[in-house]
Amino acid sequence: MSMEAEHTTPDQARDMGLSADEFDRICKRLGRIPNLTELGIFSAMWSEHCSYKSSKKWLKTLPIDGPQVIEGPGENAGAVDIGDGLAAIFKIESHNHPSFIEPYQGAATGVGGILRDVFTMGARPVALLNALRFGAAEHEKTRHLVGGVVSGIGGYGNCIGIPTVGGEVNFDKSYNGNILVNAMCVGVARTDKIFYAAATGIGSPVVYVGSKTGRDGIHGATMASAEFDDASEEKRPTVQVGDPFTEKLLLEACQELMASDAIIGIQDMGAAGLTSSSVEMADKGGVGIQLNLDKVPCRETHMTGYEMLLSESQERMLMVLKPGREPEAEAIFTRWGLDFAVIGELTDTGRMVVHHEGQMIADMPLGPLADGAPEYDRPHVATPPAADFDTALLANAPDMAAALTTLMASSEIASRRWVYEQYDSMVMGDTLAGPGGDAALVRVHGTQKALAISTDVTPRYCFADPIEGGKQAVAEAYRNISATGATPLAITNCLNFGNPERAEIMGQFVGCLEGMGEAGRTLDFPVVSGNVSLYNETNGTGILPTPAIGGVGLLKQLDKAVGNRFTAEGQMIYLLGETKGHLGASLYQRDILGDDSVFAPPRIDLAAEVAHGALVRAAIDKGLIAAAHDISDGGLAVALAEMAIGQNIGAEISAEGDIGFWFGEDQARYVLAVDADKAAAFEALAAGLPVQKIGTTTGAELKFGDTVTISVKQLHDLNEGWFPALMQG
Repeated sequence: MSMEAEHTTPDQARDMGLSADEFDRICKRLGRIPNLTELGIFSAMWSEHCSYKSSKKWLKTLPIDGPQVIEGPGENAGAVDIGDGLAAIFKIESHNHPSFIEPYQGAATGVGGILRDVFTMGARPVALLNALRFGAAEHEKTRHLVGGVVSGIGGYGNCIGIPTVGGEVNFDKSYNGNILVNAMCVGVARTDKIFYAAATGIGSPVVYVGSKTGRDGIHGATMASAEFDDASEEKRPTVQVGDPFTEKLLLEACQELMASDAIIGIQDMGAAGLTSSSVEMADKGGVGIQLNLDKVPCRETHMTGYEMLLSESQERMLMVLKPGREPEAEAIFTRWGLDFAVIGELTDTGRMVVHHEGQMIADMPLGPLADGAPEYDRPHVATPPAADFDTALLANAPDMAAALTTLMASSEIASRRWVYEQYDSMVMGDTLAGPGGDAALVRVHGTQKALAISTDVTPRYCFADPIEGGKQAVAEAYRNISATGATPLAITNCLNFGNPERAEIMGQFVGCLEGMGEAGRTLDFPVVSGNVSLYNETNGTGILPTPAIGGVGLLKQLDKAVGNRFTAEGQMIYLLGETKGHLGASLYQRDILGDDSVFAPPRIDLAAEVAHGALVRAAIDKGLIAAAHDISDGGLAVALAEMAIGQNIGAEISAEGDIGFWFGEDQARYVLAVDADKAAAFEALAAGLPVQKIGTTTGAELKFGDTVTISVKQLHDLNEGWFPALMQG
């Protein structure tokens, strides 16, 4: 057998997303010029999407440890202990570029991929969330992209039967040419049945299971590691096509085989398909791997080895079995109607050797492909400090009623019901609180526990001050989970930024990670998994820095959970947290004043976040709080309106304040509703903390002193009407 004869060139490498220096480095590591198949493998493994070559240095600074952490970054998903021999396994990942090019399949396969990351670990998925960011509402493509993405998420999640329980949908002109579709999945596994990717045991069989391989998604990882231009829509062939029904069969077949002890290692075929899964499994196990592509099940004729190795066809897994267990495994996958093929074995060479049609088409050391990818310390410049808010802008501010009604019908605050009613949020029967709350709540099946799950980030803060914005994203996830009564456990992150080769963009990345790291350490909220998505820009215009945080917490007694809506008249309303009236980088500045100047966002007091979160959780645990809502976009007035419209229960607010008091976005704050007979006990528990009684629930109107009265129904109708109107054009 002989290697393919052709040599590649620096120009071919450039076309695959590799620099001239990287091509030279590959030649030196191989001791020769790679052939086309080998160059394709390197281009995928060294892509930003697979290698994290621009971000690795900074990811290492994040907190990843804690007594609750079973498995941190580096596996298919992270795992945290939730007691009683159970673990929550979760991750968030991006499918941004594919979703812009082909919104339905891009979003659908994003859901499929994140599901596989979780059930590969041995977990049964119990919840899906998604963080979506689109261009300006009036942009010509926005309605088409929203419709396609939402349909794709619903089409996949609903078919496979996993509830979609929460997430975010936001709009900003910076995403006009590059939307963000971040998908999160949470699963539950037994702590003694968590599966890992490392492949060990020389001679152990390498097994391919799931769907057949086609030509869809070839070079998808490379495409996801480059910025867009006007020709990007021509990249539609690099978008994968999903089949949720096959994924359901794959999930059940894997769960059945995992009940045995036949599996040594298992890996999802995600970005870079068969290439990345085989390289990562062998490298983590410190072994070599030999593949025979003639054995790979294909759905198209005359596929080349190059195409098979780099296809990102969906619903496929690679596993290493204990020798002799192949018949048992094959019987399971055949019964579920899935392909099963032994396509190789582990070796002691430390190399990846690939044969196809009687030829050796690749022979490479694994080290350079995996951990040997370049690690760049890209030049970065810190974002210059933003000025404080210019109070002169308030000279022509509208009255409070006009401002509040405008915000409640704005793109950021409006109800997302049009979106989430297309998702099945109740399937499986364990959803306690679905979309629309501060955090979703999902029962741990068969127990009295629940997982609280939230996704959060405020990109306009991250743009104005990356460090404070990074802190705030983690702190808001912490608050949203605490507001249900759950204890925050850990986070996953999806770091969406522009071109890292621009020093100011790299500065945003470095700053956001600094803030996230500080918040994670102070809040005991470590990072256990995640994804980096760079080059999110079109024709040189980048998105707002968007480091999305997915937080998971544990509620030990689910019957103690509270929601974020007023539940009865006669409740006392308390404001927890100090209000300085911070209007910089606020929605009020953007949507009411119509000003897009860059002013400093609110500063994050992490010690206050810890203390206030602890009070909220303790008060909920003692049954003293009827409803809790964190204060974020739009400030106190919007938080009160949101609490009122849920059950059409109004309030009389006795507190007095200026525009900053009502619409400022100071952090570490909550609105709490307390039954009158528990108010004294709550106030005693809160002694020493900044807690202020600001009103009482009553009637069907929201009254601010003697001057402002707004119908709760009017606020509700405005809030519910914006999204349907957008989608109807």
